[in-house]
Amino acid sequence: MNLITTTLTHKIIPPYAKTGKRPPALIMLHGRGANEDDLLPLSEFLDERLFIIAPRAPFDFQFGGSGFTWYNILEIAKPEPAMFGESYRRLSEFIEDVKKGYPVDPGRIFLLGFSMGTIMSFAIALTRPGAIRGVVANSGYIPEDTDLTFQWDKLSGTSFFVAHGIDDPVIPVSYGRRSKFLLEHAGADFIYREYEMVHQIGEESLNDIGKWLTKMLGR
Repeated sequence: MNLITTTLTHKIIPPYAKTGKRPPALIMLHGRGANEDDLLPLSEFLDERLFIIAPRAPFDFQFGGSGFTWYNILEIAKPEPAMFGESYRRLSEFIEDVKKGYPVDPGRIFLLGFSMGTIMSFAIALTRPGAIRGVVANSGYIPEDTDLTFQWDKLSGTSFFVAHGIDDPVIPVSYGRRSKFLLEHAGADFIYREYEMVHQIGEESLNDIGKWLTKMLGR
């Protein structure tokens, strides 16, 4: 895997299974303090038809380690506005880069986020629902305390799988339940699951994610 720099530095894993058609793309968005390598190992447990793309968040993580972040946190559920806005803009552009620069099906772009990556995934899917076919949201929340305007009435073509750990000490499960409430109120197509785990993607949740993605590819 070569490191590729466009709007966002990223790595790719082409699909193992060839179908003769443009493959669906899964864009993996890591959490705070991690990098583009963090979620890539999950690919071996997911559908082999997926074109995997893992971008790096644009900002250096300044609080230890050599990772990256999408934004700084003012307080829980409150992103620093300027950094959040810049990451949102660059991620939006990156998704268009993917559609134009890789041989993928532009109508089947999925986001898989963890923690802060989930927050960015929700930000894109709820403001630009036509750009994304589906979202796997792990251990995050919908960023309500931002300047974004969500298109709640235009989610008919977007599906969500939301997973949260009951014992999550970083982003409490109440935030996952809030996401469930908002998606339910909007009449969105979603599945919400809670798991006996902390702030992580566990074996059980990963198994359910894999099944959901395969089902989505069959639609």
